[in-house]
Amino acid sequence: MKSKPGHLGLKYAEQFKDSSIAEAYHHRTPYANEAISKLVELITDESRTVLDVGCGIGDLARRLVCLVERVDAVDFSQAMLNEGRALPSGDHPHLRWIYGRVEEVELQPPYALITAGESLHWMEWDVAMPLFHRILTPHGLLAIVERGHEPASWNEGLGALIQRFSTNKEYRPYNLVEELEERHLFQKQGSFRTRSSVFVQSIEDYTHSLHSRNGLSRERMDKAAAQTFDAEVRKLLTPFLQDDNLTLSVFDEVVWGIPLANA
Repeated sequence: MKSKPGHLGLKYAEQFKDSSIAEAYHHRTPYANEAISKLVELITDESRTVLDVGCGIGDLARRLVCLVERVDAVDFSQAMLNEGRALPSGDHPHLRWIYGRVEEVELQPPYALITAGESLHWMEWDVAMPLFHRILTPHGLLAIVERGHEPASWNEGLGALIQRFSTNKEYRPYNLVEELEERHLFQKQGSFRTRSSVFVQSIEDYTHSLHSRNGLSRERMDKAAAQTFDAEVRKLLTPFLQDDNLTLSVFDEVVWGIPLANA
């Protein structure tokens, strides 16, 4: 099988174990109600149980648990799980937090839906996808969820700053679904994009959200570099501020299909 891109390797995934990333993660834009509703619609089998892989602080799991029978939320970052437990619905009796890599932990299948919110790219695809195939119900699906935003005037400048300061120097643009299909690990069945909506965020919170990304962990960046990065971000974004806030046009994308057992 074609090797996985180096910039998606375990050494970079492990940055999400850093406390600074976990603490900054809630500054990412919330998933739209439309996206959550679409995920629930994809569940057609009983029991209505969901496995949320690479759950992070539970941005999907904590929203879904009130709408299904049970959610098992798996992540190999204890810092992320600790944050998630303290957030709304983090203590729901039908939400089971599981620490470890989904490729290795003990699960309780079958699942009618597996969700992966901005996480599947970090997993070992040749192990995880056959596993997902085995533990889904007969009509169960894998749903890949990503957050997006409409092009902003500062995108090019911010991209250059991230490239300059990121500790992941191997990064290159990629399309996750295409990577999986190319390896015969996923059969896409459908996709959905929510309507764009306005999200207003302070520049401080927006900058914190950047530090929840791979390559921008404060623990991994030199302290002086992190401070310079923040100053450069503020300088770049100041012309676009209104009352010290940024206005973003955001949306979510959901792609669903069948994980395949054989590459």
